[in-house]
Amino acid sequence: MGITLRTGDFRSFFEAPFSAYGPDSPYVSPLKSDLKRFLSQENPLMSGAGEGALAFYTAHRAGRVVGRITAHEHGASNRLHGVRRGYFGYFDCADDAEAAAALLGAVEDWCRARGLNEVAGNFNLTAMQQIGVVTEGFEHAPYLDQIWSPPHIPRLLEGCGYNRAFPMATMEVCDLQAAPDITLGPKHRAILDDPAFTFVPITRASLPRRLEEARQILNASFADNPMFVPVSAEEFHFQAKDMKWVMDKRISAVLHHEGKPAGCIICVPDMNPLLRRIGSRIGLTMPWHFLRHRLTNRRAVLIFAGIMPHLQGKGVNPVILDHVMRNAKEAGYTHMGNTWIADVNPMSLAQAEKAGSTRMHRLHLFSKHL
Repeated sequence: MGITLRTGDFRSFFEAPFSAYGPDSPYVSPLKSDLKRFLSQENPLMSGAGEGALAFYTAHRAGRVVGRITAHEHGASNRLHGVRRGYFGYFDCADDAEAAAALLGAVEDWCRARGLNEVAGNFNLTAMQQIGVVTEGFEHAPYLDQIWSPPHIPRLLEGCGYNRAFPMATMEVCDLQAAPDITLGPKHRAILDDPAFTFVPITRASLPRRLEEARQILNASFADNPMFVPVSAEEFHFQAKDMKWVMDKRISAVLHHEGKPAGCIICVPDMNPLLRRIGSRIGLTMPWHFLRHRLTNRRAVLIFAGIMPHLQGKGVNPVILDHVMRNAKEAGYTHMGNTWIADVNPMSLAQAEKAGSTRMHRLHLFSKHL
């Protein structure tokens, strides 16, 4: 029996990776309600300054969902970078070449109809979220905000004419308690001794202000990075909507210089073990599982770090990283993951390795000219 494609079937879209990969897979889904929110017109990427458009598809064989994919355009990105690129995302598929070809073909047709001449992915849904396809390290269970896909996905993409590009890595400190402290020299000590530099408090009440400062630091510090598009306040706070419920103020830091944002590290407890336990669905037992997770979790994930451009290269980043790592150790965390770092950013890779990180996943974007 052949493949049938459906458009806009969210129930099947959510179920697709569980059906395709089976219960023993390391795959972890975003919370079902969050995934639905990301794919809706509530998402500012679609309805606001991002000037985007999105469609999503599922592939079915003999009554079973065997794959899924999104097709979308990020108008702000195309305009900023002078390209006509469409994106695929959330590409999860059984080892089924016919299903993969049908899903990718639907994305390519959608992109051509919009006058786009290239397609690339995974983007779930922008370069500041989960991106890439895992090409090595499949055995490692992902942290929150890390992508995971099985070994057959790169093969299916290459079989449909897609090429690897933009290599990346995710990182992990496996024994945080034994990891070496960050080496701080005289210029770092001078920052710690300078009253113009202060770590500002992160509390429930101050969290909205701290997150807005983090957004400003993100936009300034990543401005020259490939594919980056400044994140609007609406987009940033849409993504961070539930941060106050999961944030551990001990393991994030915002540094001010002369009363203004200087740099930050946003790090949160890893919620993936909880999401896996509840099947990424909110049910009656969710409060009990959430409390249990808060009491037993020892994993954290560094979402992003940034330094204002005028302070880059002056020793600020190691000071903030040392602050966060020491606090995480004191709080009892034993493992810390890091979201993707591109090979074109060797300084960040080296800094992560100095902090005791080893590489978890190798990832690539896969692209095709239309």
